[in-house]
Amino acid sequence: MKSILRFSVGAVLSAALAAVPLVGASAKDTVKIAFIGPLSGGTASIGVGGRNSTELAVRLRNADPKAKYKYELFAQDDECKPNVGVQAATKAAADRKVIGGITHYCSAVAMSTVDIYHKFNLPVIVWGAVLPDITYANDYAEVHRVNGTMINQNQVAADFMTKQGYKTWVILHDTTDYGKGHNTYFTKYLTEDGGKILGTFGVTSDQQDFTAELTKAKELKPDVIYFGGLTPLGVRIRQQMDKLGITAQFQGASGIVSDAFIEGLDPKLAEGTVAFREGAPVEKLPGGQYFMSEYEKAKFDQGPDAYGPFAFAAANLLMDAIETVGPDRKKVTAYLGKIENRDSIVGPITFDDHGQNSVAAITKYVIQDGKWVLWEDSEYASGKRKLTGK
Repeated sequence: MKSILRFSVGAVLSAALAAVPLVGASAKDTVKIAFIGPLSGGTASIGVGGRNSTELAVRLRNADPKAKYKYELFAQDDECKPNVGVQAATKAAADRKVIGGITHYCSAVAMSTVDIYHKFNLPVIVWGAVLPDITYANDYAEVHRVNGTMINQNQVAADFMTKQGYKTWVILHDTTDYGKGHNTYFTKYLTEDGGKILGTFGVTSDQQDFTAELTKAKELKPDVIYFGGLTPLGVRIRQQMDKLGITAQFQGASGIVSDAFIEGLDPKLAEGTVAFREGAPVEKLPGGQYFMSEYEKAKFDQGPDAYGPFAFAAANLLMDAIETVGPDRKKVTAYLGKIENRDSIVGPITFDDHGQNSVAAITKYVIQDGKWVLWEDSEYASGKRKLTGK
């Protein structure tokens, strides 16, 4: 009986000691951050790359013993559709455990959700959408953006293309805010640089047949067809240009700078396409080698694509804010509003009074041998290969 009693008392004492947490070993509170982007549909490669990059930032932060909190990623698919994006944004914003968000590649979706983030006091950092109005059409302190806008992008595009000797253009753009914005800014800067627009055609984002628009474009005999829209539409237009025998140079905006654009075309049709995107190529970014090394170690099924580095930088900035001021939406918003010259893998980040980062670099790309290549590093720049009509 004494032996049994000693065992019982020992067991009770052991259990009691086990229930007392050791000093310094308390569990970290979990903080949720949202990612919202197109995880399905024609722009999914961009969205999945952004989500993976955000997840990588979360994994690395959770592995840091100095981090005050454990982070949980709440990923939502906006399908690049405004109505779906509103639902995803509302779901994230209404969850009080979600302290901030890394949001949106598609400009039309981003524009449709800013009111929601403001209403729910949810601080967000846009990682890919380029329409200026997302940050500049309101005074919402909750909305920030790490990537640049289409303003500088089209200014550089107009300057570059006119210096290549092109003189006449036909513009095709989708009729969303994104496409209309590209048309507005490219038209402005091209005409200032002396280029001439022979015709402008708006097309819907789900349009399949462009025979009418492209037949008229062919009759106008432009040097260049400019497309302001996203990858799925750009692939169809380029394919149908070929069927109609249009030999003009094909020029796109940042919306086609994705692996999916190349994969959707015959290599001969993709070859020589030029497009422009804010920010430097990942391999030339200040932390580009580190980012790609860690991304490869994570063994994701697909690469980060064009905007993954921006999502990674945005996620780190959001978690820095939470680490500093705690998981409080209003305090995080105030912290982000004061960001100035903060180092990141995409370069220094400074938010202006509308939450817009100043991204000076605009990168010129050309498709060469099935890859988006920095213009300066291409055989087109060296003169070994020629753009259409040159």
